[in-house]
Parts: sequence; C-alpha cells; structure tokens
Amino acid sequence: MSDPKKSEFEKAAAEGGREGFLAETWAFMKENKKWWLLPIVAVLLLFGALVLLSGSAVAPFIYTLF
Repeated sequence: MSDPKKSEFEKAAAEGGREGFLAETWAFMKENKKWWLLPIVAVLLLFGALVLLSGSAVAPFIYTLF
C-alpha cells in the first residue's frame, strides 16, 4: 500500500536501489553527457590511491616517482 501523503520524490527514493558513488557518478556522466568530468574524476582517484599507499610498504617506490 502506498501512502498518499508521500511526494513523488519520496516514492522514487524508496523504490531506488542502493548504488555506490562511482556508479552514480558514471550514470550522471552518461545521462547528461558530461564526459569532461572523466579526467577530473580519474585524477582525483589517482591522488586518493597515492595518499592511501603512502602509508604502506609501497611508499618508498611512490616517492621515487616524484
């Protein structure tokens, strides 16, 4: 049974699946033809990976890249 007091937005939100951030970003870029965002997202992910790896045993190898 649906609640007549719920707005269309609330109904759509309740029906929607649980997607991850990257899946939603990819769907947004595909739907809105914002392909120029792809290099920006890729660089942000690369820097995030470097930050995470800088505290591990891989750090000496990363520092030689710079």
